[in-house]
Formats: sequence, structure tokens, C-alpha cells
Amino acid sequence: MIQAIFFDRDGVLNEEVGYLWQVEKFKWIDGAREAIKFCNERGLLAIVVTNQGGIARGLYTAREVDNLHDFMQQSLSEVGAHIDGFYYCPHHPDFSGECDCRKPKPGLILHACEDFNINPAQAIMFGDSERDIQAARAAGLRDGIFFAGGNLLEAVKVHCKEGET
Repeated sequence: MIQAIFFDRDGVLNEEVGYLWQVEKFKWIDGAREAIKFCNERGLLAIVVTNQGGIARGLYTAREVDNLHDFMQQSLSEVGAHIDGFYYCPHHPDFSGECDCRKPKPGLILHACEDFNINPAQAIMFGDSERDIQAARAAGLRDGIFFAGGNLLEAVKVHCKEGET
């Protein structure tokens, strides 16, 4: 049984543009809002875990990331959906040193599991890089699924077959 789905943000939920923090540059991936709604309707937690090293680089602030996430929530509410939690790593090893939350380390996922009382073995993650999959494995998630593009809703449905959710 799946209890939660973790999503990387850039390249999975929204188009990758490099150091995204501006609302005007945000564009949903096909099927992303519908995938979140699919999770919500089935009682699955939908949680975003994302590296935001641009904060450590001084390119944008944590408040600007929070504003973008607020915009995402507003956009999701228009289709009757929501993200249960946003977790991001503001660090970058070249600028702020090592941490335990920057993927491929599992800190973001483990923190969310603690906050939401999620059994990692009952959660999966969709990511678009090897570091996402490594983080899922390191956190003990049931599966880390590489999303190479396309329609996210269709990908989520494949991995959340009826009876498994």
C-alpha cells in the first residue's frame, strides 16, 4: 500500500529552467496538476522535495522560494488539488558546506516522513535525476521512479495501480 508520493520539483512538476524562483517563468509539466489531484483523491500525501542551491549561491532568497510554492498551491487549488508539504534544501556544498538534506542525501525525505508519520516503505518518489533516485533509496522508500518527461499523471497512474493505493 502506498501512503505518500514524493515529487522532485524542477523537471517533474514544472519545466526545468534553471534556478527557478520567478512565478512568471513557472510552467507546469503536462499532467502535473492532475497527478497531484489524483494523489489527493486517493488519500495519498503529495510531498515536494527539492534542492534549491540557488539560495546558497545568493541568486534568490528562501522567501522567494516560498512565494513560488504559494503560487503553486494557488494554481493547484484551481483544480481542487494541493501539495501536503514542500521541503527544500537551501544549501550548496561549494557555497555553504555539506549538509544532510541536499539530495542524494535523504534528509528532506526523512524529515517529511517524520512530520507526516510516513512509513518510508509505503512511499515512492518521482525524480528526474539519479540523485533523486539515490535519495529515495537512502531514505528506504519503496521505489524511486525516474521520470524522463511526458505526462506525469500517466506515469503516476502506472505506479499507483488500483488496489495498491
